[in-house]
Amino acid sequence: QVQLVESGGGLVQPGGSLRLSCAASGFIFSSYDMRWYRQVPGKEREFVASIGGAGGSTGYADSVKGRFIISRDNVKNTVYLQMNSLKPEDTAVYYCNFNDLESRYWWGQGTQVTVSS
Repeated sequence: QVQLVESGGGLVQPGGSLRLSCAASGFIFSSYDMRWYRQVPGKEREFVASIGGAGGSTGYADSVKGRFIISRDNVKNTVYLQMNSLKPEDTAVYYCNFNDLESRYWWGQGTQVTVSS
């Protein structure tokens, strides 16, 4: 039974930082790439960052490159998104994701990030 549980969202001022966590269970965590997506009302869910199973092969959307850092702890079965230099346009619900062997997308419940002064 796959479960992804995001946490760490909240209200932060522009220029501030926030770290999101996604606790994973129900699958062999270290065998899978993990990803972060975000979504605002009325818009498509967009890719934010990805990381390979062993913690390498990171990738970022252009909109967050240089500001966000994805990492993972395969002992804790947790993937993180360190968000720095936050902008109002980063405001969204952030979702943790992985694709299983059947290419099925799995999602957490999401955590709200609001960047506002």
